[in-house]
Amino acid sequence: EFTRRVVEFGPRPPGSPAIRKLQAYILAQARARGAAVEEDAFTAQTPVGSIAMKNLIARFPGSSGRAVVITGHYDTKHMPAIRFVGANDGGASTGFLLEMARALAGRKLTDSVWLVWFDGEEAFGEWSATDGIYGSRHLAARWARDGTLKRVKALINVDMIGDRDLGILQEWNSAPGLRKLVWQAAADLGFQRHFLNRAASVEDDHIPFLRQGVQALNLIDFDYPPWHTAGDTMDKLSLNSFNVVGQVVMETLLRLERLP
Repeated sequence: EFTRRVVEFGPRPPGSPAIRKLQAYILAQARARGAAVEEDAFTAQTPVGSIAMKNLIARFPGSSGRAVVITGHYDTKHMPAIRFVGANDGGASTGFLLEMARALAGRKLTDSVWLVWFDGEEAFGEWSATDGIYGSRHLAARWARDGTLKRVKALINVDMIGDRDLGILQEWNSAPGLRKLVWQAAADLGFQRHFLNRAASVEDDHIPFLRQGVQALNLIDFDYPPWHTAGDTMDKLSLNSFNVVGQVVMETLLRLERLP
């Protein structure tokens, strides 16, 4: 239902009136769950000019001084030729993080949990080192400069996890130890058929953090036929897929608490 509400805003490319309305909605929802919120505004230099972007951060405090970061992007690709609402690609990760905020509200945590909605994940032209993952590149660099990354125990990025036929790849850029921990949690919960043995390399919002030495993982179902088409709509998604990923991420948080 969170994803459905997000999709109702329509296409949400960076800098658009729709994404500004969505930003207000996300911040209101996070504050309602008792999170400390931060608006990380910056200007990105893109192939179509300078665009104002904004990462959104919701913090749920723990007692250990360490933090686990759960991330995903909330923008949709700029595709003026079609009405691209990105139910799975942008919508699912946004809705998932909103539900994580609801699930974390009021919990007593050992490690802090920080939820981050990234702006500007999508490239405006061809994907390259300078076109795409604008928000995560900005935040990883900022947190490296100010020392915040030293507190981060792990980062889990989610992308396109609402697919009705869910199959999460073993993304091989990701930190091997964290990947093993998550896949074991999935197996113990009985979700082996959704967490595949097949591996592939996918560049996503976890990459800038890996480059800074963070133990980071990307959870993505990249086998999605409506990807970047007008067919990426709510009817292609499944409540069960959200539930599977949600249970695995929550179980992973508990297992990470037991690690130094």
